[in-house]
Amino acid sequence: MTDWTGALSDYGWWILGLLLLVLETVLPGVYLLFFGIAALVVGMNVLLIGGAWFGWEQQVLAYVVVSAVAVFLGRKWYGAKAEAQASGTLNKPTQRLIGREAVLSEDLVGGRGRVGLEDSWWSVEGPDLPKGTRVRVVGAEGSVLRVEPTSPPAR
Repeated sequence: MTDWTGALSDYGWWILGLLLLVLETVLPGVYLLFFGIAALVVGMNVLLIGGAWFGWEQQVLAYVVVSAVAVFLGRKWYGAKAEAQASGTLNKPTQRLIGREAVLSEDLVGGRGRVGLEDSWWSVEGPDLPKGTRVRVVGAEGSVLRVEPTSPPAR
């Protein structure tokens, strides 16, 4: 009978950890990062403490505990980032323009006109205003920005 406990000592945990980290990069959507880190941590402890003082039962128990802690910390870390990104404006280009000021490049007639912002031309809706009026973006619907004058137009 082969003694598999020898595979856990020495470099077995490091090999397992590196294998899990490689699989993390190859398999999208699989969270093996935390388990790979846990295996590397246990491998470092086995190397520093020694397999004689750190039997295979303790190694497996340490791996389970370190994996649980790594998953908990990872979910806390990545969960906070996911919430911040979910509220971001990465795929909402018009939302990031709200609050910005610009000058009308065309007359706002019949409630429609155009304005140049961030090297792009945007369709705008708002009260009738002459070309050159300074406006503030107050909302957006699709690719159309809602604007209002920053100061009352001169008559």
